[in-house]
Amino acid sequence: MIQTGPLTAEIFRITLECGCQLAVISALAMLEQLVESWQINHRVTLRLLEALSDDALTATLSTRGGRDVARQLAHVHEVRAGYAEITSKTNRSAKLPHFAKGESPGKKHLRAAFEASAKGIETSIREGWRNGGKVTGFKRGVIPMVGYLIAHESHHRGSILLTLKQTGHQLTDELKWGLWDWNKG
Repeated sequence: MIQTGPLTAEIFRITLECGCQLAVISALAMLEQLVESWQINHRVTLRLLEALSDDALTATLSTRGGRDVARQLAHVHEVRAGYAEITSKTNRSAKLPHFAKGESPGKKHLRAAFEASAKGIETSIREGWRNGGKVTGFKRGVIPMVGYLIAHESHHRGSILLTLKQTGHQLTDELKWGLWDWNKG
C-alpha cells in the first residue's frame, strides 16, 4: 500500500498494489461527523418540541392510559439518559435529569432534559471513540449505538406526528418536511 498524499487535512488517497485508489477519512474527521449527526438529530427533536402547543403535548390516541405526546418525548429523553449513563463513567456521576414514570412534563422541562441528555450522549460517543469504539452496555459499539438512538427518536417523532394529525392538531408543512431536512439541521 502506497500513500500518494492528502486530498485535505482529513482525507488521504491511498494507492494499492493493484493500482486501485481509495480515499480514506481520518478517525478524527469520522468522529466529528458522527457527533454532528447526533447533534443534528437532537436539533430536529428540539424543532418538533418547540412547534408543539401545550394542548398538543397532551394529545394521545390511547384509550387505555398510553403515552401522550409529552410522555413520548419524556421516554425519548429517558432512553438517551439511560444509554448515556450506562456507556459513560462521566455521565454516571453527572446526575442527568429523569422523569417519573407516567409524568407528562412541560416544554421547559423537556427542553432542559433534552439538552442534558444530548450532551451526555455526545460524551458517550467521544469516550467510546477513545476506547476504540467500544462502549459498556451496547455490545456492537458506539456507531451502532448512535444509529439505534437516531432510529429510536425518528420512530417517536413519526409516532408523535401521527398522533397530532389524528387528534386534529395542525402542523406546518415546513415543520413536517423540515424534520427530514438534515442539511438545515
